[in-house]
Amino acid sequence: MPAEPRPGDGARLALTTFTILPVRAGRIDRATAGTAMALAPAVGALLGVPLAGVLLLLDAVTAPLVAAGVTVAAGALLTRGLHLDGLADTVDALGSYRRGAAALEIMKKPDVGPFGVVALVLVLLVQAATLAELAGGSRPAALVAVVTATAAGRLGVTLACRRGVPAARPEGLGALVAGTVGPVALAAGTAAVALLAVAAVPGRPWQGPLAVLVALAVAAGLLRHVVRRLGGITGDVLGATVELVTTLVYLGLVLSG
Repeated sequence: MPAEPRPGDGARLALTTFTILPVRAGRIDRATAGTAMALAPAVGALLGVPLAGVLLLLDAVTAPLVAAGVTVAAGALLTRGLHLDGLADTVDALGSYRRGAAALEIMKKPDVGPFGVVALVLVLLVQAATLAELAGGSRPAALVAVVTATAAGRLGVTLACRRGVPAARPEGLGALVAGTVGPVALAAGTAAVALLAVAAVPGRPWQGPLAVLVALAVAAGLLRHVVRRLGGITGDVLGATVELVTTLVYLGLVLSG
C-alpha cells in the first residue's frame, strides 16, 4: 500500500509549480497533486501581494504605465514565464486547426508561431493597461484587485483539474493533475476568491465577484474546446488558463458603467 502523503507535500508542490520559490519537493503523486491544485488560488493570492507592492511603490515615483509594465514583468519572473509559454503553445496548437496528436506535437515545438505571438502581445498589453488604470485609483482597492486577479488566475487551474476533465497525454503535468480536484474544493476556492473580490472595486461590491465568475465561465468554455481538440488538458493548457483568467479579471475590474 502506498504511503500517505505528508500534510505539507501538497503545499510544497503548489509553491514549486506556481512560483520560483526554492521549496524542497516532497512526495509527488496524484493525491498530493490534488491538494496542490486545490491550493493554487491561495498561492496566487500570496504571489499577488508582492506584485501589488511593486505596482504601488513604483506608481509613487514614476508613471502608472511604467509601474504596470514592471509589475507584469515581475509576475513573469516570479513564475519563470511558464504560464506565458503555455499560453503561446496552446494558442498555436488551437490556431493550427489540427486535432489530437498532431496538435499536441505543435505544442512540443520550442518556437512560437504567429498565433502565439499575437496572444502574448495582447495579454501582456491588456494586463499592463489595466494595471495602470488600477494604479491611478484607490491604493487599497488596487492592492486587493491585484491579489484577486492573481488568485483567480490560479483558480482557473483548480477548475481545469476538476473531476471529469481528462489529460491529453499519459505523461507530464497534465496526466498528474487532471481530474484530481473534487467539487467541494473547487466550490470553496471559488467562494474564497469571489469574497476577496468584493473589495476590489470601491462602491461596487458586486463587480469584483462578477468579474471572477465571468472569467471562470470563459475558461470553462475554453477547456471544453481544448478537450474536444486535444483530448484533454496539458501543462501548457493550465498555463494558458492562468493567463486568460487573470487578464479577464483585470479587465472586468476596470470596466465602468
